[in-house]
Amino acid sequence: MSAHATHRLSRRLTLALLFAATLTLSGCGYNDFQRLDEQTRSAWSEVLNQYQRRADLIPNLVETVKGEAAFEQDTLTRVIEARARATSVQVTPEMLDDPQAMARFQQAQGQLGSALSRLLVVAENYPALRANQGFQDLRVQLEGTENRVTVARNRYIETVQQYNVLARSFPSNLTGMVFGYKPKPGFTVVDEAAISSPPKVDFGGQGGR
Repeated sequence: MSAHATHRLSRRLTLALLFAATLTLSGCGYNDFQRLDEQTRSAWSEVLNQYQRRADLIPNLVETVKGEAAFEQDTLTRVIEARARATSVQVTPEMLDDPQAMARFQQAQGQLGSALSRLLVVAENYPALRANQGFQDLRVQLEGTENRVTVARNRYIETVQQYNVLARSFPSNLTGMVFGYKPKPGFTVVDEAAISSPPKVDFGGQGGR
């Protein structure tokens, strides 16, 4: 066999092996891992965007509340401190496989949500704040942001669930082990029902007090 013929045969064998490998990887979930991994990163970025949107509203809220001289300083301080903690704990898309980082992030965001809830409930005791249009506008923006946080968070949870089913199912779990696709930690809370709802805040107002 001539060198040219040998080269052609070698090239055909290489292409055939590549084609077979492509089919094998596709059939064992490699492409699905790639797709779902990218989707989880994208979904998490949206979660971060919405939490940041909430954090960005808080300085204006604090300044507005400060205008009420008799407002409970302790409640205001808790919101300021909780916001500082929440914005200092970051989980980038590259850190999504770190359950400890996820737990710290979730705890910080939960504390901020709780502090905000307390502030807005206490604010109902101050007629001047209830009559302040700027304060009411901020309440509405916060309500919308909490709803967007919930939507983004639930989308992330669903995407992680799909990814983890793939990572734990046979034979795709073998592909995951070979290429380092491990199950991802999700949101976990003591009260599982709390994961699907924003902090319990009465955004509607209680003007009748």
